[in-house]
Amino acid sequence: MLKKPVSILKNEPFRIIAGIALFIPALITDALNVPILPIIIYIIDMILVGWPIFVDAIRGIIRGDVFDEKLLMLIASVGAMIIGERSEGVGVLLFFLVGEYFEHRATRAARSSIKSLMEIRPDTARVITDGVEEEVDAEDVEIGSLISIRVGERIPIDCIVVSGEAEVDTSALTGESLPRPIREGDKIESGTVLLGATVVAKTLRTSDESRASRILELVEEASDRKSREESFITSFSRYYTPTVIALALIMAVVPSVFGWLTPSDAIYRALSFLVVSCPCALVISVPMAFFGGIGGAARRGVLYKGGNVFAPIARAECAVFDKTGTLTNGVLSLAEAHPIGISEAELIKLAASAEQQSNHPIARGIVGAHSEALYPIDETAEHIGKGVVATLECGKVAVGTERLMAELGVVCQHTDAPGTVHVAYNDSYVGYLVLKDSIKEEARAALAELSRLGVRHFAILSGDRLESVQSVAAELRIDVVHAELLPEEKYARLESLEEKYKRGVIYVGDGINDAPCLARASVGIAMGDSGSDSAIEQADVVIMSDKLDRIATARRLAKKTVGIAKQNIVFAIGVKLLALGLVALNLVGMWMAVLADVGVAVLCILNSMRTLGTKTK
Repeated sequence: MLKKPVSILKNEPFRIIAGIALFIPALITDALNVPILPIIIYIIDMILVGWPIFVDAIRGIIRGDVFDEKLLMLIASVGAMIIGERSEGVGVLLFFLVGEYFEHRATRAARSSIKSLMEIRPDTARVITDGVEEEVDAEDVEIGSLISIRVGERIPIDCIVVSGEAEVDTSALTGESLPRPIREGDKIESGTVLLGATVVAKTLRTSDESRASRILELVEEASDRKSREESFITSFSRYYTPTVIALALIMAVVPSVFGWLTPSDAIYRALSFLVVSCPCALVISVPMAFFGGIGGAARRGVLYKGGNVFAPIARAECAVFDKTGTLTNGVLSLAEAHPIGISEAELIKLAASAEQQSNHPIARGIVGAHSEALYPIDETAEHIGKGVVATLECGKVAVGTERLMAELGVVCQHTDAPGTVHVAYNDSYVGYLVLKDSIKEEARAALAELSRLGVRHFAILSGDRLESVQSVAAELRIDVVHAELLPEEKYARLESLEEKYKRGVIYVGDGINDAPCLARASVGIAMGDSGSDSAIEQADVVIMSDKLDRIATARRLAKKTVGIAKQNIVFAIGVKLLALGLVALNLVGMWMAVLADVGVAVLCILNSMRTLGTKTK
């Protein structure tokens, strides 16, 4: 019976409208000196508008959390009523309610950016058992199960396509709007949307280990990691509120004791001082800036693990990169072919035929360069670290290093080009191939954008051969190069860079061997699409699309978020101190105090909401 009236009384717009509707006749009857009636209307209005504030203040006292803005409002409004300033006592609550209404709307807008992410993980999956589809909870689907995914549905679990061809919209995970084609054998991740046609896929992980679940865990945990600015506000409020209450008590007592003001005027001034002192602008707007920043970045495929990451990435002056899989695509491809005595096509076909049974990255690069039928293979022998010797239908083919050629008694052409593979046919040298791990096409533009955003120094720390790393560094114009490093050597090099660049170092990597550096750096950024679990676990920021330009997005958003938080701190404290001084000098009254408090809070909150709309370009 009472639920509906109570819900109406809790509704902020209703209380604002009803409060104003009662406030106007109270002012009129008070101005006409009507006895008793205006007092009754003011009291009813105060209860209607302020009862949740009073309840929260009393609960705070019971919990021991005495010094908050609700207590200040309670003291100011009730005190004003007691000393006869009834209109201002109710006006304080009305203005505060209007301010809270805008604050709550802004907070809901910020939280909606996080809430929308929660929709990327479907709760159910359509499992196929003996040809029959059954919809079950995604959490109950086992690894290796066959699932059917229909057009327009979100993929519930990380899986591999068994049959069907379609496209997937990966924007929820990566921020990329361009659909990606998929076919049999391709991996697809939970949270992406299927387009074009129904496919059948085999699950690779359980629901709670899939990509969408990992994203949600990161975002949820991020809200609990406070930035330096948020920690400052917490410490500030702990000392600020009791200080202003003590000052208000002094203002209420001392002037009347020495006869400078009447007791009523002294108390009025003290109450006005309490109203303007409310720190709600800081307490709400600064955390909201970082909360909005986390949500806004997540929608763009950049996952911050906490508000404490924004400042380090915004001020870092050096960016350090792993090479393979970070600056490069991590897949070897044929770059050059140098035949001797045979055609280029025949050289590639012989090498690809010999390597067709190998899973080595070099073998995959060579085989991938030949699209036609290969020579049948009779026998193959792998020479670890040197290459392969195969007996084909057409003869014996050796593919490998100069060392392998020497062992076989084949004289080969010497070359210093990294990624060189020599080929011999029936013990005669027939040429060599050069394979390269191609640099990501956006790499140069991404580094240029980071430089424009204030990153002045770049370095590569890699375990790859020096020649290969130097080639990439030269193309990207990176001066500092350290190659052929073991994980512990990478860590030591990074430590020396951290000591040199005091404003901080960003480390970007994707492999297991990058995990120590990702944990050590001022900011560790993992390339999440291809990154190992250990790299993602240790990183402070995860780039879901593996696009290097998202690092600049992360830097830009961090600088904007930190800037907005600092703007709010400076503006709110500056206006507060000015207003407190004016009230203390009796230059403004309670109305102006309320306007200053509510106005500053609303402006700071609106400023914080700008983090939700940070552009990626």
